[in-house]
Amino acid sequence: MADMPWREAIIKVLAESGSAMHYSDIAERIVEDGLRVKVGATPASTVNANISWSIKDEGEKSPFIRVGRGEYFLRSESGSFDTPGPERAAGDEVEEDRDASIIQAFGMFWQRELVLWSNNPSLLGRQQIGADPVDFSKQSGVYLLYDDRDVIYVGRSSERPLGTRLYEHTQDRLRGRWNRFSWFGLRRVTDCGELGDEALNPTRDSLIATLEALLIEGLEPPQNRRRGDNFTAIEYIQAENPEIEKQHMKALLSEMQSKLGG
Repeated sequence: MADMPWREAIIKVLAESGSAMHYSDIAERIVEDGLRVKVGATPASTVNANISWSIKDEGEKSPFIRVGRGEYFLRSESGSFDTPGPERAAGDEVEEDRDASIIQAFGMFWQRELVLWSNNPSLLGRQQIGADPVDFSKQSGVYLLYDDRDVIYVGRSSERPLGTRLYEHTQDRLRGRWNRFSWFGLRRVTDCGELGDEALNPTRDSLIATLEALLIEGLEPPQNRRRGDNFTAIEYIQAENPEIEKQHMKALLSEMQSKLGG
């Protein structure tokens, strides 16, 4: 069965939902329902791009209505559901949506043990289940180190990228004190799954919202129920380095051979 075009898949999900949905939830439902197998590295961004450009280009003829930041509803069936419309990739997002925040991507509470550490480690993350992994080792921004859930260190990656900075902490005085890390990156992810340019032209309001969001996400104060207004960065879920699984399998096979040989 061929993948359903993005636009048709989005309309189908919203029609079955009957309510407004965030574009990231729409992307997840598309994968869960098997409407598309090939979703690339940025399925949520691709959904947002298709909806945003439909609204911008088609106006009232668009089948989509924006009801909140990143949230969309399906126009009544009198709307132009059958209009094909162009397919859009994540890189075609509406400019003001893409550059609304200086922080473009982030990862929360990633596990140190899921990274194969070297002076040039891969830091793999997925936008959602089913998406292609992205390597964030060359990301720039800020990061936090945790002892379980307690923050023990705050750092930045500018001259040296994120992967290098984290590797250094596996060798320095902090090497035995942290097992998790979070990061907040300035470089956006392109539809090809590579790190693109930094977003360095935030508005005053978006910069304040970003600073608030960083503190809320990093410190998790109990009275805050959301990460901050207008925070548009996309969270990435950590993916285990496949080489780690290979090493585990080799070790297991070696152990079995040793026992059989004995």
